[in-house]
Amino acid sequence: MDLGISGKRALVCASSKGLGRGCAEALAEAGVNLVMNARGAEALEATAEEIRAAYGVEVVTVAADIVSEEGRAKVLDSAGAVDILVTNAGGPPPGLWSDWGREDFIKALDANMLTPIALMTALMPGMIDRGWGRVVNITSQSVKAPIPALGLSNAARTGLTGYVAGTARQVAEHGVIVNNLLPGIHDTDRAQQLDGGVSKTQGISVDQARKNREGTIPARRYGTRQEFGATCAFLCSQHSGFIVGQNILIDGGGTNATI
Repeated sequence: MDLGISGKRALVCASSKGLGRGCAEALAEAGVNLVMNARGAEALEATAEEIRAAYGVEVVTVAADIVSEEGRAKVLDSAGAVDILVTNAGGPPPGLWSDWGREDFIKALDANMLTPIALMTALMPGMIDRGWGRVVNITSQSVKAPIPALGLSNAARTGLTGYVAGTARQVAEHGVIVNNLLPGIHDTDRAQQLDGGVSKTQGISVDQARKNREGTIPARRYGTRQEFGATCAFLCSQHSGFIVGQNILIDGGGTNATI
């Protein structure tokens, strides 16, 4: 399918690896020029060079912490006018409700709610002026069905979801389409971190922790960055203009819900 976005320009956050990389690759395959951001310069440039070689698109890299005001300003300055925004940031650590204080919640809100909002606030006016734009926020299946050990993430990402629900309906008339992608467990560094935590807590191997988790997913496997990226690219395409303010699960059926 021709996504109709060849020649567009996209900012993809946290895109040196994992789900962000999957989105960057899929957009590049569709002919989109990229501004890629991550904290680690070496991994970021290595990924960017692979994408340039594979797809022949322009790729600008900005090594910066997107959560910090300084880093965000650096990224936005390099990005300029973009047609597509994919927000993404690592989730806060797991734990118990009794472990977390105010500062833990502030950090989670900064990373997983306030940073995406700041990026949308900065970039959507230009999209509105041009009459076309796409925003995809990578959140989590936990906004549909909370994960007990991820209370910080549950809270922050649900706050972003509420913001998007109203905002998406305000900007859609201008051709700016905003949606959220809700990943379940995918084969990424984050999954390895979570499986490592289960391994230590339960006294089992990391491989066994993964097998146990896979057994709870109807698809009986972890997702891949490629299939996640393909879904993201479709939501950024010319074909998504009537999909507004939605929360789209991509979790192998892991969220047990009717709606």
